[in-house]
Amino acid sequence: MGRRSSGGRSARAPARAPARKTPAPAKQTPPHAPVQSSGGGSVIGAIVSTIADGVAFGAANAVAHRVVDAVMGPRTVRHETVAAAPKSTATATATAYSDACGTHYKVFQDCINSSGSDISKCQFYMDLLSECRKGSGLAA
Repeated sequence: MGRRSSGGRSARAPARAPARKTPAPAKQTPPHAPVQSSGGGSVIGAIVSTIADGVAFGAANAVAHRVVDAVMGPRTVRHETVAAAPKSTATATATAYSDACGTHYKVFQDCINSSGSDISKCQFYMDLLSECRKGSGLAA
């Protein structure tokens, strides 16, 4: 294959652009120095700081209680005393036997209360209560 001619012109290589200089890398800034904390505080300063925190907490707590009282109404505490009824011997005995023979004792007391003056009707319940006391080691 032959070369073709371009009509009398000589073929020239295209002109190259002049070489650029690459920019120099940017100067790196030195790393920032760490912030030094004041670790050398005094003991008295720490105590005063703790006391100030406690006072602030107490004041905030009091304000919060006032806000709740304003919304919900004031808190009222009522102390009521109830006059104690004098204990009868039957009640004292019932308390003593409430653990071991409580059921037998209660039935016996109900029988006595309902029968009035005729205690002979309750002899069966008295015998059950006596057996229960002997079985549990309680003195009659």
